[in-house]
Amino acid sequence: MQAGLYIVATPIGNLADITLRALETLKAAAVIVAEDTRWTRKLLEHHGIHTSLVSCHKFNEAARVDFVLGKIHNGVAVALVTDAGTPAISDPGSRVVAAVRAAGFYVTALPGASAVTTAVALCGFGGNGFLFEGFLTRGGNARKQRLRELALGDRPVVLYESPYRLLKLLAEMEEALRDRSIYIGRELTKHFEENLVGTPSELIAKFSGRAVKGEIVIVIPPATRAERQRWPEAPEVVSLGGDGAGSDAT
Repeated sequence: MQAGLYIVATPIGNLADITLRALETLKAAAVIVAEDTRWTRKLLEHHGIHTSLVSCHKFNEAARVDFVLGKIHNGVAVALVTDAGTPAISDPGSRVVAAVRAAGFYVTALPGASAVTTAVALCGFGGNGFLFEGFLTRGGNARKQRLRELALGDRPVVLYESPYRLLKLLAEMEEALRDRSIYIGRELTKHFEENLVGTPSELIAKFSGRAVKGEIVIVIPPATRAERQRWPEAPEVVSLGGDGAGSDAT
């Protein structure tokens, strides 16, 4: 196996959603650099893989760069994984990838499961590109302004949100989107998967009074002309980009 960095997509839920090439790479690599070694170990044990693991999360990624470069310099293959989906999208990894590439070493990616593309396929709003926004900024006015910009866009927008902040986001969407229906995917590919479409107020009613758990993906459909005209100061078309500004999460 060629020395270098292998960016490996892993399942977003169902442990069977992994490619044969990914399994072969995880077995053959000298070491797997993982966001959370505890979570990745479950995946490896499920598939009978015994490759050593080293953590690489947002708090230690900078320190792991030299470790990865040293391994590759010594002629071995290093696999990079996140907890779920593709690394370096909304998860750690981009700093490692950039450093390995800058050093002139081999870098490749093994495509696979993606929460972003899974949600776009399920929502029914896709087919003409999309914008991947990831997690919204938590700042008050900046967050409100960005949500309004996204609400006026001409492409579907994919968001991630913590289950603990879902109701807060839906309340903000109720103001920005009013009666426009959105899609929410919860625990995609897992046993308790939910796929819901409704207005923010309808979804608030759905999720209120219950413990919301698991990974959340939200897709906002493009604004119609009538919806843009509700805001006289809004531009005629707010273009949010081409065929997807991002790909995963993880």
